[in-house]
Amino acid sequence: MAKKEEKKAVVKKGKGAKSAAKPIKKAKVDLSAIYDKSKTYSVAEALEIIKKISKTKFDASIEAHFRLGINPKKGDQQIRGAVSLPNGTGKTVKVAAFVSPANEKAVKAAGADYVGGDDLIAEIKKSEKTDFQVAVAEPAMMKNLAVIAKILGTRGLMPSPKNDTVTPNPAKAVEELKKGKISFKNDDTGNLHAVIGKLSFATDKLVENYQTLLETVKKAKPASAKGTYLKNIALCASMSPAVKVIA
Repeated sequence: MAKKEEKKAVVKKGKGAKSAAKPIKKAKVDLSAIYDKSKTYSVAEALEIIKKISKTKFDASIEAHFRLGINPKKGDQQIRGAVSLPNGTGKTVKVAAFVSPANEKAVKAAGADYVGGDDLIAEIKKSEKTDFQVAVAEPAMMKNLAVIAKILGTRGLMPSPKNDTVTPNPAKAVEELKKGKISFKNDDTGNLHAVIGKLSFATDKLVENYQTLLETVKKAKPASAKGTYLKNIALCASMSPAVKVIA
C-alpha cells in the first residue's frame, strides 16, 4: 500500500504535472489626491477629473450612467427615447435604411451605409450578417421586416417609432444619426447608460451634450413612477473609475 501511494506521488510531480496558475493582482491606484469617490461634483468638475484619471492610450468614450427610480418590470415605466447631441458622439455610426426605391437616392445622400428594400432584407435573412449599429425604416417596410425580426431584435437593431427610427422621412433620420443622434433605454436593473462624447472633446462641448441628454431623460419620466426619479448619476470614461455628479 505504501509503495502504491509513493508511485502516485511521483506521477503527480512528473514533467506532465501542471501547477495552478496564480491570478495576477493589479495594484490599486490611489486617486484620493485628485478626487473624493464619496463626493458629488458639478458636471464640469467631474469631466475635468475624468480627464486626469483616465489612462487609456486611445480616445476613450465618455459615458453617462443614470440610476433611475423606476420599476423596470412594469411596461408603463420603461424609459426609451432618442436625442440629438449638439456636438455629436465622436463615433462613426453605420446605418442601414430599409426604404422603397423612391427614397433610396435620398437616404444614400444622407449618408446611409446600407440601402435597400426586399433585396436588403433577403440578403440579411440569408447571411444573418448585420454590419451596422442602427436601422431605419419607412412605416410601409415594417411588415416586410417580419422575416428578419428575430435577427434584428436579438441584436437590438429593430427599427421602432419610440426612437424615431421608423419614420416617413428616413433621409432626415439617417442625417440626424450621422450627426450624433443617439437612442437610449433602461436596462433590466432600472439603470440607463449613454455615450456623450469622447475624452478629446472640450469640456464645454461635453457639458452641453450631457445637459441635452439629461433634459431628455427628465422629460421621459413615467407618470406612474413614484418617489425620486433620478437617484444617482455618474460619469466615466471607458475603463476609468466613475465620478458622481449632482443630479
